[in-house]
Amino acid sequence: MLVTGIGEVDARRSGLGDGVAGAAEPPPAEQQDATISLAWAGDITPGSAYGALPGDARSLFADVRGRLRGHDIALGNLEGTLGDVGRPKCAVGTPNCYSFQAPAIAARGNRWAGFDVLNVANNHGFDYGPEAQLSTLLALYKAGIHPAGVPNRVQVLRRRGVRVAVVGLATYRWTTSMLDATAVDALVRRAARLGDVVVVVMHAGAEGSDRSVTPAGPEEYLGEQRGDVRAFARQAIDAGADVVLGSGPHVLRGMEVYRDRLIAYSLGNFAGVKNFSTAGELRLSALLSLRVTRDGAFTAGYLHPLQLDASGRPTVDPLGAANAFVRAASERDFPGTAVRVRKSGKLLPPRYLGPFLTGGCRRSPGCQRLPGTSSHIRSRASALELRRR
Repeated sequence: MLVTGIGEVDARRSGLGDGVAGAAEPPPAEQQDATISLAWAGDITPGSAYGALPGDARSLFADVRGRLRGHDIALGNLEGTLGDVGRPKCAVGTPNCYSFQAPAIAARGNRWAGFDVLNVANNHGFDYGPEAQLSTLLALYKAGIHPAGVPNRVQVLRRRGVRVAVVGLATYRWTTSMLDATAVDALVRRAARLGDVVVVVMHAGAEGSDRSVTPAGPEEYLGEQRGDVRAFARQAIDAGADVVLGSGPHVLRGMEVYRDRLIAYSLGNFAGVKNFSTAGELRLSALLSLRVTRDGAFTAGYLHPLQLDASGRPTVDPLGAANAFVRAASERDFPGTAVRVRKSGKLLPPRYLGPFLTGGCRRSPGCQRLPGTSSHIRSRASALELRRR
């Protein structure tokens, strides 16, 4: 049995679910131009049979809490389950197989760190079966964290008059499958009806230090289909997504902008307890901070460079190695659409390459589709504004 509707009753009681409340009347006119800040972290395992921390594991986030808190919404990817129920899918020591489960109290540590949303649509969300899947969701709700990624569910949060709808997808039977184009369209379009800003989290892509390139086409890992991340991200934006945030490869990947919407393909591992490899480039991590308009357009952001210590704990990297890595990966993989990553970590939209935008500019001021073509053109005023960037 898979959990498909968990959260509807409990969420409404606790004020955390999407429910009908997420689709209420729009905010007052004075809030129409509001922007919101989002933070995105990579993979998180707050404990498992491979390592554990005392209490709620808040010490795991001690060095990065100050960078997480203060955003309107902070999101991450929870790798594993929470609780003490279920049976592991594989024992410790099984080749190429890992089961992660941390105590339910670890949810409190994640909330203390500043997380508002944790994605559970990933390859470790069912590590201990349906009982553990349920206990994970209940632990998150009790801690005040919205679990994204329950099949066919939309989480809606309100921040400063802006409704932010969040969905999570992966390639597994306990998630809404990103391999099912019809299901993807239906879920994202539903989120777009419920929210002003739609955030799509995808857990996809092959894993390993040699997987920093974002390929064109489907990926596989250990015989599993891991999705076509480029095609999926564009499909999600075409269906109504405003931000697409990726996890899964356990290594940093590049970022690009499509139709004025940001796509971050992977931020690597964010925090673990002796379960993630920290060899070579796998030690590099980052926290993405971005600001979007009320209608979801990416305006600017910041990449906080991090490194994992030998145990998997994130620490601030004053040398900024992650920023240089992401800048090179973005420019290599997405010529013309790469997010510009300054040495300081400041993020800017792609350089203006002329008035024609082959990807379109959905809901962008001063942008119109040319009749009979798939190209778009900005107004002269909009073009001049882009040049000033």
